[in-house]
Amino acid sequence: MERHTRQRQALLDALACSGQALSPPDLLEQARAHVPTLNLSTVYRQIKGLQDAGLVVRVELPGQPARFEMAVSNEPAPKGHAYAADAAAAAVAAHGHDHQAGSAAHEAHHHHFLCMQCDRVYPIHACPGSMSDLAPPGFEVQRHDLTLRGRCATCVSGAPA
Repeated sequence: MERHTRQRQALLDALACSGQALSPPDLLEQARAHVPTLNLSTVYRQIKGLQDAGLVVRVELPGQPARFEMAVSNEPAPKGHAYAADAAAAAVAAHGHDHQAGSAAHEAHHHHFLCMQCDRVYPIHACPGSMSDLAPPGFEVQRHDLTLRGRCATCVSGAPA
């Protein structure tokens, strides 16, 4: 089990406060506000530990670099790790629902919006439901992923990012 460090907490805080999926360089930039000496190799190492702990999930969008966001867990935090409960609570607040079981981390099923102007990725708090009617006859849909693409509210308004 990974120990709780300032670096780990800074990454959890950055993800929980961002409300979006962040790339490792974006995580580094945000977490450095709390840990100025943080470096990219430490970010990758901590992300791996956070994924293994079920606190962070990888977001893969076609043609895009991997990003990471808070996982939503239905399980209580391990004893002595209150930050896990805080992170999960922040993720539930950010994602707003949990209607389909995901990975071993019990990731809440949701989709994403990719801003084509600023390249940010935001969670979508809704799902159109089953896609079984779209599959060819005799096929079985086991999961689906949707990515909406366009411009985020910040880019539409012209406000600085």
